[in-house]
Amino acid sequence: MSEALIVGDLQRGITDRFEFTRQVLTPVGELLPRARAAGALVVHVQTAFRVNRADLPPDSPLFAAFFEAADVFHEGSPGIEPALPVEPADVVVRKRRASAFAGTDLDLVLRARGVTAVTLTGVATSAMVAATAYDAADRGYRVSVPADGCADEDPAVHEFFVERVFPGRGFEVRDCAGWG
Repeated sequence: MSEALIVGDLQRGITDRFEFTRQVLTPVGELLPRARAAGALVVHVQTAFRVNRADLPPDSPLFAAFFEAADVFHEGSPGIEPALPVEPADVVVRKRRASAFAGTDLDLVLRARGVTAVTLTGVATSAMVAATAYDAADRGYRVSVPADGCADEDPAVHEFFVERVFPGRGFEVRDCAGWG
C-alpha cells in the first residue's frame, strides 16, 4: 500500500489571518519529514481563485466572501504560498472548491503513484478536510485524519467531526504522532 499525506489550505494567507489554523502547524510540520522518510507522497493543496473571477460561481455569497478576503485566495499572491516547507519531491495542487479533488489533478497524481490510502491534514475540519475525505472515500481510497493535524474555527465542530462523523464513516482518526 502506498500512502499520501495531504496538507490542505495551510497557506500563508490563511495561517497569518486565522489564529485557530496555527495550532496544526507544529504537529503537521513534525509529521512531514517522517512521512517523506517513510516514502509517503506529500501533497500541499492551496485554495486559489483566478483574479478575473472566472472560476467563481455566480451569485454565491460564500465564494464571493473568499474572493474578497483581500488577496488571500488570489492566484499569484503570496497568500496562497504553503505555510510549511515544500520539498522537491512534494506535489502542489491548486483547488477552487472545498474538496482537494474537485476540478484538480489530485486523483491522477495519486493513482500515478499507486496511492491507496490518504491521510488528510489542514483546515478547516468541517470544510476542506471533510469534503476531501468524502471525495477520497468515494474514489476508493482508505482515509485517515489526525485529530491534531486539522482544526476548525469552532472547536466543538472539530470535535464533532473527529469524534463522531469521521469514525462513523469508517475513517481512521489518530494523532500526527501515531502516523505510520
